Amino acid sequence: MNILIGDIGNTVTKICLIDENKFIIKKKFFLTSKQITSEKILKKKIRFFLKNEFINPIALFSSVVPKYEKIIKKLLKRFYKTSLIELKEKKIKKIIRINVSNKKQVGSDRIANSVGVYKKYKNNCIVVDFGTATTFDVVTKRGIYSGGVIAPGIHLSIKSLTTFADQIPIFSIKKQKKVIGKNTFEALNSGFYWGYSGLINNIITKIEKETQKKYKVIFTGGYASLFKTSISRPFTVDKNITISGIIEIYRENIRSFIK
Repeated sequence: MNILIGDIGNTVTKICLIDENKFIIKKKFFLTSKQITSEKILKKKIRFFLKNEFINPIALFSSVVPKYEKIIKKLLKRFYKTSLIELKEKKIKKIIRINVSNKKQVGSDRIANSVGVYKKYKNNCIVVDFGTATTFDVVTKRGIYSGGVIAPGIHLSIKSLTTFADQIPIFSIKKQKKVIGKNTFEALNSGFYWGYSGLINNIITKIEKETQKKYKVIFTGGYASLFKTSISRPFTVDKNITISGIIEIYRENIRSFIK
């Protein structure tokens, strides 16, 4: 019997079907904002994804959008007799230890990222996740989540600027060699591309200086591949790290899931 897992983000929702050995059978990504307004469309997408599938009575999701999570939970219960469990409800202390002042404030997606890099890379890691927010999470090779940094997300920043500044045109960020723009689009692109490059380089450097450790840097999320030539140190792009972390948490709690 296959198992449904997922990651509900503010921008993108990922759902995956994994087998009993925890290997991904198939996956689907779709924009959260376009689905949350229509339960009918969401139901159609999920039922098509799970067509002819028999799934475990327990599904495990990370989620930072409670309203959207509630809709999916209702759909799974109604059509598949499957209960959606939010990742924060499960025990992860056997995998990693969260060393922050308020554990409840750590998003379940960031927990999943931390579990994923710890289990996969077995090294001191910084996970840079390019989502609605750009987050930096610090995980030691001993399995300690030490906290992180939250900066504005690229897409959200662009949307905010083009919404509230009347003469700023809508644009999409792309790689740019020169810093000085010769027109509005080039100037905007330079500001975002080189601005975020500087932010990423600077925060990673400061984390290493503050902790006096070197880290393996993992990029994930929509813009993970954009900065290949502008980051001053090696990094690995791993767009499945969140899902990998959820799989590891499922594996750790399998006895309570599989009846």
